[in-house]
Amino acid sequence: MDLDLRKLRYFVAVADQLHFGRAADELHIAQPVLSRQIRALEQDLGASLFTRDRHGVALTDAGRQLLDDAGPLLASAHAVRRRVSVAARGSRRLTVGFRAGIPVIPAARAFEARHLDVVVDVQRIEWEDQAPMLLDGRIDVGYVRLPIDEAGLRVTPLYTEPRVAVLPAGHRLAGKEEVTEADLAGEPLVWHADPSTQPTRRPHPNAGYLVRGVDETLEHVAAGRGISFLARSATVFYSHPDVIYVPIPDLAPDQVCLAVAAARTSPVVDDFFTAAQATAEVTAECGNYEMWQRGIDAVSQHG
Repeated sequence: MDLDLRKLRYFVAVADQLHFGRAADELHIAQPVLSRQIRALEQDLGASLFTRDRHGVALTDAGRQLLDDAGPLLASAHAVRRRVSVAARGSRRLTVGFRAGIPVIPAARAFEARHLDVVVDVQRIEWEDQAPMLLDGRIDVGYVRLPIDEAGLRVTPLYTEPRVAVLPAGHRLAGKEEVTEADLAGEPLVWHADPSTQPTRRPHPNAGYLVRGVDETLEHVAAGRGISFLARSATVFYSHPDVIYVPIPDLAPDQVCLAVAAARTSPVVDDFFTAAQATAEVTAECGNYEMWQRGIDAVSQHG
C-alpha cells in the first residue's frame, strides 16, 4: 500500500488544528470531504489516528507517531519537486546553507575547481531553519550548529570551536581577558526559545526575549536585557559598539556539522561533503579575519 501524500497533508492539517472545521478552512475544502479522506487514511493504515468525542479531537498514539513521521516525508516530496523543477530549467546549482560566522568559501572553491559546470549558491540560515530547509529542499547541504533535530537528516561532525560570552559594554566583567561560567551564573540569558539548547550548565533565567539570529541577539544584549553566548567565528563578522565579546574557556564548545537530507543521494552532494571535510581545518581556523582570508587564498591557489 502506497501512502497517499494528499491524505497525509490533510492529516497534518487536522493534527495541527485538532479541529476538522478549521483544518477544512485552511485546506479550502469542505469538512465532509476532509472527514472522508481522514477515514480513508485510517483504513489504509489500519489504525485510528484521532479520538473524537464531546471534548473535541485528540491524536491517538498511532496519530502521534504518524505526525512525527509526516514532516520529513512531506518535506522530502517537496524537495523532489523543487529539484526536478531546477533540472527542467537546465541549471546545475548546489545551494549551501550556513550559520552565522561559518565560512563556506574554502569548500565552495575546492568543490567548484572540480565541478566547473556547477554553481554554488550560499544562503544564511538561522537556528530554527536548519532542519526544515534541508528537508524541504530549499538548501541542498547545510553547515549547521548543534543541537539540531536529526530526524530525516544525515549529520557529519566537522569541527568544534570555542564560544565567547556576549556582554553589554557597561557590564561589570566587560574588561576581563576571560570569564568563567560561574562568573555569569544567574545573569538573564538572551537565547532561543528552547532553553534545552543553552550551552551553559549554570542556571540562567530566561531574559524573556525570543531572538532570531545574531543581529537580534546583539541588539538585546546592547540594551542591557541580558547576556548571551556565540561561537567565536561569529564574532569575526558581527560587531556592535555597545557589545563586548569575552572568551569563556570552560563553556562547552560549539559543534559545527555538515548536514543533508537522508533521502538525498547525489554524487555532487557527496563531492561537496568531501570538499568540506578536506577544508575543515582551514574553516576551523577562522577565529579572526586574517586567518579566514589566508585560508581562502590558499584554497584558491592550490584548488
